[in-house]
Amino acid sequence: MKLHSIERPVIKKKKKRLGKGEGSGFGGQAGRGHKGKKARSGGNVPAWFEGGQMPIQRRLPKRGFTNIHRIEYRIVNLAQLAEINEVEIDIPMMERLGLVKKCRFKKYSPVKVLARLSDEGFDAKIVIKADAFSKRAVELIEANGGKAEVM
Repeated sequence: MKLHSIERPVIKKKKKRLGKGEGSGFGGQAGRGHKGKKARSGGNVPAWFEGGQMPIQRRLPKRGFTNIHRIEYRIVNLAQLAEINEVEIDIPMMERLGLVKKCRFKKYSPVKVLARLSDEGFDAKIVIKADAFSKRAVELIEANGGKAEVM
């Protein structure tokens, strides 16, 4: 027998036959204990119920708010792009080089190019394709004869 041909064994576990007499081990109260809400039919307690104690969602203060329309950018700096010896840089190339993380969980997360104050010495003549640019980044790119293309 080869390792790749091994299959998981089929486990045939017998079903608990509740309430089928004392000899079955689940007669009498049929595994529900004595009386109480959970012993009755349809008697279940919601997952958030804390036994009459003030629930956590009412104990904690309500503050702030989360904007569901917020756009979270993947950020890359001009200094990082200047180190690449390419004429044209786009998002798939940035992902390949590890400058921005690849989208795994969301369908798509836009990329924004930013410029630091220390990027004064940026002198590369490159075409950069991204979803968004800061004003300063566009100024520095175009000052060197490059082009900032919004995809």
